[in-house]
Amino acid sequence: MGMLRTLVRTKDVDTVIHQNDEAESSGEGLAKSLSSRDLMGFGIGIVIGTGIFTLTGVEAKNQAGPAIVVSFAIAGIIAMMAALCYAEVAAAVPTAGSSYTYAYTTIGEIFAWIIAWDLVLEFSLGAAVVARGWSGYLQSSLGLHGGIWDHILGEGSTVNLGAVFIVLVLGIVAAVGIKEAKWVTNALVVIKVSVCLFVIVAGLFFLKASNLTPFFPKAVPTHGSGDELKQPLWQWASGIEPSSFGIAGVLVAAAVVFFAYSGFEAVANLGEETKNPGKDMPRGLIGTLVICTFLYLAVCFVITGMVKYTNLDEGAPISEAFKPHIGIAGFLIGLAAVCGLSSVILVDIVAMGRIGFALSRDGLLPEGVGKAHPKFKTPFYLTLGVTVVVAVIAATVKLATLAEMVSIGTLFAFVVVAIAVAVLRRTKPKMERPFRTPQVPLLPIITALCCFALMASLAVETWARFLVWLVIGLVVYFAYGRKHSTLARGSRGRKPGLELSASAAGDDR
Repeated sequence: MGMLRTLVRTKDVDTVIHQNDEAESSGEGLAKSLSSRDLMGFGIGIVIGTGIFTLTGVEAKNQAGPAIVVSFAIAGIIAMMAALCYAEVAAAVPTAGSSYTYAYTTIGEIFAWIIAWDLVLEFSLGAAVVARGWSGYLQSSLGLHGGIWDHILGEGSTVNLGAVFIVLVLGIVAAVGIKEAKWVTNALVVIKVSVCLFVIVAGLFFLKASNLTPFFPKAVPTHGSGDELKQPLWQWASGIEPSSFGIAGVLVAAAVVFFAYSGFEAVANLGEETKNPGKDMPRGLIGTLVICTFLYLAVCFVITGMVKYTNLDEGAPISEAFKPHIGIAGFLIGLAAVCGLSSVILVDIVAMGRIGFALSRDGLLPEGVGKAHPKFKTPFYLTLGVTVVVAVIAATVKLATLAEMVSIGTLFAFVVVAIAVAVLRRTKPKMERPFRTPQVPLLPIITALCCFALMASLAVETWARFLVWLVIGLVVYFAYGRKHSTLARGSRGRKPGLELSASAAGDDR
C-alpha cells in the first residue's frame, strides 16, 4: 500500500497556482506576453499542417472516399469536446505542463509522468515527420529534382539536410524567446490560412457532382500480408473481417485524421506565458478548433469534388488537384504547405520545451534541465537539446507511418484531461474557474468514451508501439523520477532552493 500511495500522490491545485505566482514575482518564471489572438495563432499554426496537406488524399483514397468530410467532422467534434475540457483546467490552472499537470493534481504522479512521456512522443515524432514533409514540399515547389537534390531533400535521402536545416532554424527561434516565436508563427499562419481560403473558393468552380457519388463507397474487404497487425484494434478483437470504406472505413479514417487536429493542446502549455489566462486560454483553444474545423471540412469537400477519390494523389492531393485547372495554384499551395509545416515544427518544439520545464520543476527530471534562461525567459538549453534530437530523427528516420502514433498519444492525453475535469469538480468544487465546461460530468464522460472509440479504430501495431514506448517511460520513472520528485523530497524534508521546481507541479494542470 505504501508503494501504491507513492505512485498516486497528487499535487495540490492551490499550491500549483501559488508556485507559479512565486516564480513570476521572483523573475524566474516565463515571460507573460501572449493574448488570445496569439494563442489562436499558435494553435492554428500547429493544427493546420501535415493532416490537411497529406492525410486528406491518403484516407479518402484508401478508407472513406468523399465521406472523408464525415471523418473530419467526427474527429473535429471529439476534438472540440476535448477542447472544452482543456479550457476549464487551462484557465483555472495556467501552467506550462498542460495535461501532465492536470493528471498530477487529480489522478496521481505516475499517471502524470505517463502523460508527459506520451506528449514527448507526440511532439517529437510529430516535429520530425513534419520536418521531412517540409523538405519534400520545398523540393517539389521549387522543382529541385534529380541529382544532389534527391540526396539532400528527398524522402529517399540517407541524411535529409533540408529537414535538419528547418528544425535547427526554428529551434533557435523557439529558444530565443516566445515573442519571436509568436511573430514567426502568426506570419506563417496568415499565409497558409489565406491559401486554404483560396483552395476553397477557387475549387468551387471545378466541382463535379459525379466525383461525390457514391458519397459512402461500399465496404470492401482488405487482404494482404500483415493484415492482423494493420487492422483496427476493435476489428482484431471482435474477429470481424478487415474492410475499407463504408461505416468502418469512415471510423478508421476519423481515427487517423485525428492527427490533423492534434497539437491544439500545445496551446495549453503556454498558460504561464498568457497575459490573462482566465479569458484568453478558453478563447484561444476553442477559437483554434472552430477555425480549423471549418477549413478542414471545406477543403475536404472541395478536393473530393474536384477529383474522383480513386484518383487522388496521396503525396500532395491539394496541389495535384489544381494543376490541370490553374497552373500557378500548385506553386501557391506548395508555398502554403512549406509555411504551414514550418509553424507546426516551431510550435512542437516550443511545446516540448514547456513540458520539460514542468518536469524539471517537479523533480521528475534533473532540476537544471528545464531552468528558465535569465535573459530569454525560456527553457533555453532544454529547447536547444530537444531541437538537436528532433533534427537527428528527422534527418535519418522515415516516419511516414507514424501519424497513427501521434493520434493515439493525443487521444490518450484527451482521456486524462476529461477525467481531470470531472475529478476536480468533485474534489475542488470551490476552486475559481474563469471558464466552466458545460454538462459536467456528462460531457467529460462522453469525451473520454469517444476518444477510446477512436483509439480502438487504430491499428493493432500502433497499440503495440505505443505500449512499448510507455514501458520505456515507466523504466525511466522508477529509475529516477519516483525518488527525486519534489513530492518525494517534500516527504523526506525538502532541500532549499526547490521552489521553482515545485511550480512545475503546476504543470500538472
